[in-house]
Amino acid sequence: MQNTKNPMSKTRKTYFIKLFCRCIILGLSIAIYIVKPEWMNILNGVNFFREFSPLHILWVIWVIDMMMQLIPKKGLLPLGSQKYLGIRFNNGKGAINYQTLREHVISTTKSAYKVFLIWATLIIVLGILYKLNIISASILFLISVFFYVCDLICVLIWCPFRLIMKNRCCTTCRIFNWDHLMMFTPLLFVNSFFSVSLLLLAFAVWVAWELSVMMYPERFSPQTNSALKCSMCTDKLCTQYCQKLRK
Repeated sequence: MQNTKNPMSKTRKTYFIKLFCRCIILGLSIAIYIVKPEWMNILNGVNFFREFSPLHILWVIWVIDMMMQLIPKKGLLPLGSQKYLGIRFNNGKGAINYQTLREHVISTTKSAYKVFLIWATLIIVLGILYKLNIISASILFLISVFFYVCDLICVLIWCPFRLIMKNRCCTTCRIFNWDHLMMFTPLLFVNSFFSVSLLLLAFAVWVAWELSVMMYPERFSPQTNSALKCSMCTDKLCTQYCQKLRK
C-alpha cells in the first residue's frame, strides 16, 4: 500500500533540531545553577562586562535570533515570523475587501490582547515572588530559558494560545513574533545589562510587528495575503491540526 503521509518539510526538521538544542541549553543552564552558580553573576548590574560566563554565549544567540526577525530577507525565518514584511506579501493582484479585513484585524487583535493579559498576570506573579525573595534572579533566568524551549513546543507540538487565538496554524498566528518578548519578560525585574539589553531588543521586534499590523493589516490575513494560504505553504511547520486541513 502506498504511503500517503506527508513528508516532513525541511523547515520543520530544522525546527526539531532547534528544539533539541534548546532542551540541551535548558539542561546546561540548570546544571550551571546547581554546580557553578557564580557563572550567573552576570545577571547582576554591569557584571556582564566584568567577567566571562557561558551565559554570554546564550546572550549572543538570543540577540542574533532577534536581529534576524528584523532582517527583511527570505529564507532566514519561516513565513509566520516574516509575514509583517512587504517581501512576504502576495495578494494575487486581487481586490481587497477592507470591511472584512477590518473585522479580521479587530477579532485577532482582541484575541491577542487576551493572551497579553494572561501573560501579564503570570509575570506579575513572578515579580511578586521575586520581590518577596521566594525566587532569585537566577530562577527568573531559568524560567526564561524554559519559555525558550516552550516556544518551539508551541510551534511543533501543541500551542495553548491556539485555544484563545483560534488561528489555523503558526503561519497565520497574530502573535508569532511576540515570542522573545514573552520569553524575556521574567527578566523584567532583574536590574542588569543582560536583562535590559534583551528586553529592549525584544520590545523593538514587538513594536515593528505591531506597527506593521496597524499600517499593513492585509499582510496578516489569508484572505488578503495569498502566501498565508495552505495551498501556498512552503514551510509546513504546522502540526497535525493543519495537516488534516490539507487533505
